[in-house]
Amino acid sequence: MLKLGEKIKSLRKQKDISQEVFANYLGVSFQAVSKWENGNTLPDVTLIPAIASFFGVSCDELFDFNIYETEKNIRAIVDEHSVYWYSDPEKSEQIIRDGLKKYPGNETLLNCLIGVLSELHKNEEVISIGKALSETTKSDEIRIDTYRIMAMAYKEMGEYQLAKESIKRIPELYFTKLEVSAELLEGEEKYAAAKQHTTLCTVSLVDTLWDMGKYLKEMGESECGDAHIKTALRIIDAFLCDSEGRKDFTVTPNLLEAMSQRRDILMGLVRE
Repeated sequence: MLKLGEKIKSLRKQKDISQEVFANYLGVSFQAVSKWENGNTLPDVTLIPAIASFFGVSCDELFDFNIYETEKNIRAIVDEHSVYWYSDPEKSEQIIRDGLKKYPGNETLLNCLIGVLSELHKNEEVISIGKALSETTKSDEIRIDTYRIMAMAYKEMGEYQLAKESIKRIPELYFTKLEVSAELLEGEEKYAAAKQHTTLCTVSLVDTLWDMGKYLKEMGESECGDAHIKTALRIIDAFLCDSEGRKDFTVTPNLLEAMSQRRDILMGLVRE
């Protein structure tokens, strides 16, 4: 595998541009670029997506990784970090950071990182990484999710207007790939999409009813607010009951724990 500096130099010469032009694009000095290419230093991790975008390659290609093996390994890292998402977010964060040491600048891992950083309320780092990622990623899915996570971080930081601006960048969609797959595909593919879509819709509906109920109670409409919350509780109970002992109903222990936690919180809201 070529060293990163050698790869950058090779791509720059293929593009037939000077170090100065490349440096201006990145907002760094040409001396910094020279140090990278000579192997004296490495670019900051937040610059990796921009470098890859400039040369029209993926971050994996920039590091000369085997794409198939990389995707498989990245998937394993993501799966491992998700196991600890609710129970030990600090460990989840460390798993992703270790993955980024092996696959610097990988967009999937960066997206996971800002997600878990948001859970840990490390909002300034979320914004720093999110800005670079949203501007350089070629993946619509990652870009949209990045805007969502940034909006959450801005809201928690008290930057309400910036949160609204991030939300405006998220397209309004009235269907998802899973929904269309569940409707139009056949056999096992249809069923697998329907299972996953059902889980996502259940969580989304519970959280939306929670938000509505909480708002109405804050506005003094306790009866209407409680009605929404009680509906959310009935959905959670049905979900937990339906998933119990079902081999064909794939739900992770983390999700079951998260839904149980939601139930406890909502029960408290009803008693208030």
